[in-house]
Amino acid sequence: MLTDFNDLPSALAMLQGLVHGADPGSIMKVIVRWLHFVAGIAWIGLLYFFNLVNVNFMKGLDAPTKKVVVPALMPKALWYFRWGALVTVLAGLMYYVMYIVPEEGGPGAANLTSGQRLGVIGVWLLVVLVTYAILFFFYRVPALTKDGRVLAVAVAVLMVVMAAAVLYVLGTKSGNCDTLGNCKYLGNKTLSIGVGGGMGILMLLNVWGVIWPAQKRIIAGTISGEAAAPALARAAFLASRTNAWLSLPMLFLMAQSHDYAFFAGK
Repeated sequence: MLTDFNDLPSALAMLQGLVHGADPGSIMKVIVRWLHFVAGIAWIGLLYFFNLVNVNFMKGLDAPTKKVVVPALMPKALWYFRWGALVTVLAGLMYYVMYIVPEEGGPGAANLTSGQRLGVIGVWLLVVLVTYAILFFFYRVPALTKDGRVLAVAVAVLMVVMAAAVLYVLGTKSGNCDTLGNCKYLGNKTLSIGVGGGMGILMLLNVWGVIWPAQKRIIAGTISGEAAAPALARAAFLASRTNAWLSLPMLFLMAQSHDYAFFAGK
């Protein structure tokens, strides 16, 4: 216990080993990662609310009640939902490109130029976008959308194929090879986030490409009293369910990227 203000400097000096300043690069890194986490909490939290609470709640409302509840609840909830998704993915991409891939590259990848690293990231994004084009097509196939279980199997197979392609691109095709053609995989963080982050991008595209366009028309139809086409509501429901299920492996891969070498050595 301090008995004299003269003892204050010596007491503060005891904290020097615990508290220290950070350079601008470290501060930027912390801010981007914090923004990624906060936006992700808003996005995934609302995703679970929609799937676990809102779907069954809305089924129990009659038309007059829906006409009051839907315009009051859904536009604001969907605003946070879609923009939270966008900020989450953009901040995550920034963090991945600026910090994870360069830090995890190893001796071979350290010789790559920034342009070559961006080229690897570009091929990775191309794999993810091609995967989404196939997923988007799935929502247009009646044989798949009629039964959600059939769609789930198709999506699971597609995710396995995407994961294999991502690991191939970020692994042996990363340019981290010696003159004999022996290639060293990138680190566990790069590979885990490459797969999990790819799923996150698919989820973002579902939000903006399927869920939000459909919900705009559903909300407008509820207000006007003219129900939206059943196929539209079905597509939005299936895309939302897809996102809910994809969030589980996505979050697992994001979390284990820091604790456990699932794909490659640390």
